[in-house]
Amino acid sequence: MTEDPFALFDAWYREARTTEINDSNAMALATVSADGQPSVRMVLLKGHGAEGFTFYTNREGRKAGELEATPRAALLFHWKSLRRQIRIEGPVSRVADAESDAYFASRSRDSQLGAWASDQSRPLPDRATFEARFAEMQARFDGGDVPRPPHWGGYRVTPERIEFWMDREHRLHERRVFVRNGESWDEGLLYP
Repeated sequence: MTEDPFALFDAWYREARTTEINDSNAMALATVSADGQPSVRMVLLKGHGAEGFTFYTNREGRKAGELEATPRAALLFHWKSLRRQIRIEGPVSRVADAESDAYFASRSRDSQLGAWASDQSRPLPDRATFEARFAEMQARFDGGDVPRPPHWGGYRVTPERIEFWMDREHRLHERRVFVRNGESWDEGLLYP
């Protein structure tokens, strides 16, 4: 029954890319604060492979603060149309600046400007304040490239555990789990 969990992820992800109406790369990211308070939010998968699962964010926001304080996280992909989900758990590390630069350069200009304009997770007195800051960034970078802000970059979750869940009739679901064992994976089944 052994199978490479990354190959299985790739197969399910490819299928989700064709069946999910919106954001097939959306994943729930669960973190924990230094005092043990859990927090979860949706982020977008921007890269994956044997090295892990990558997303990008403002490194001065709440999620980044929690990842810096407790560098472990859990991810959840839920593809309702396929009736499948994948859970991933493991340590988190920062993505290299060159990789963050390359991804940032691929974003739309407005997304790039928004990264400069937003003090992510901090209180905002009103929407007009944010829109004014966005307009300031438009003027600041008018006619030129928008560089990656120094406070913005990627994180990578390196999986130690990956669980594949598939819906079955009468709640007799199928659950396959892979647990990292050195350079290889131990595979098993879990009761639904």
